[in-house]
Amino acid sequence: MTYGSIILASASLRRSQLLSQIGVRHEPYPVELDERPFTGECPSDYVIRVARDKAAAACGALGARANRPVLAADTAVVLGDTIFGKPVDEAHGVAMLMALGGRTHEVLTAVVLQREHDVQSALHRSRVTFRELSAEECRRYWASGEAAGKAGAYAIQGQGAVFIKRLEGSFSGVMGLPLFETATLLDAAGVERWLADA
Repeated sequence: MTYGSIILASASLRRSQLLSQIGVRHEPYPVELDERPFTGECPSDYVIRVARDKAAAACGALGARANRPVLAADTAVVLGDTIFGKPVDEAHGVAMLMALGGRTHEVLTAVVLQREHDVQSALHRSRVTFRELSAEECRRYWASGEAAGKAGAYAIQGQGAVFIKRLEGSFSGVMGLPLFETATLLDAAGVERWLADA
């Protein structure tokens, strides 16, 4: 069986743009979840769990209307054993950026594709090295509005790119949807790609 489109269990414009980049027609279907890590949960288990929960929530809410594969993803910035989620305010965002400055962190992105009761997943790891940052430039970056709502308080595809000294891994993975792993899952499920006006 082949599919001409999928459900994207996300409100993320970035993930939608990345799917369109590889010619995948999709319908955004955002879901709301408690994305806080469990006590002692390792970062890789955390992102896989949240991505699976997003896909399951979308499938459950859509019911019989979920007649297409449902794609979900979750991204976490990890420094040591600490998961950096989305900043709650300026002080939190600036503190995150200052902690990342001059150091190398991991960005983990889990991708899940669910078709009825069949659930397939992939995990991508990237290593990102920031240059040293000053508190003043972190505050100016926060004032740009770009850091709000972003894991780790930065966007690699935006002004935050100037902080990045080195990237080992996937640019799209750090954005929030690793395209190699995503395409592999979609191809295995019979989802058509290379479509015009995706």
